[in-house]
Amino acid sequence: MSEEFLEVISARINEIALSTNANGKTATGESAVEEAVLNFGKPMVTLSTENWTLDTARMLHDDPELKFNFLSCLTGIDYEEHMEVVYNLYSIPHNHYLYIKVKTPRDNPEVQSVQPVWKTADWLERETYDLLGIRFPGHKNLKRILLEDDWEGHPLRKDYVTDKKAMGLD
Repeated sequence: MSEEFLEVISARINEIALSTNANGKTATGESAVEEAVLNFGKPMVTLSTENWTLDTARMLHDDPELKFNFLSCLTGIDYEEHMEVVYNLYSIPHNHYLYIKVKTPRDNPEVQSVQPVWKTADWLERETYDLLGIRFPGHKNLKRILLEDDWEGHPLRKDYVTDKKAMGLD
């Protein structure tokens, strides 16, 4: 991958963000893309939750030059000051990768569901919700997938309090 490819992706994301905002500006200012870098030769783009929309996801999936038709991984990260959801996208026809990082506030972690675009997002978003508490508005069945329905809290959050006795550590 090259810097040119990274610029093309960033420009297309910005076009979508500008066209979907009523005031003609992106939610974060002049650019929807907060950061665009090559990470070990693969493009990585960071967006805010306001700029990660179904329109953006559909463009990445449907654009003939990009055709990111496979969501290979989706994971959440707790950085204490904010949360992130990371999407690992792959284009089978073009054999190229893209990482999208979406920042969300820790006190109200929500990121637009991409389940309508990539079917693999169904269980991956549920797992991220279950373990980190990040909600995905638009998901058709957002409920726990690994833990019991009555489990309290989200165990991969850094503020999760464990019961040492229940874990055999007391």
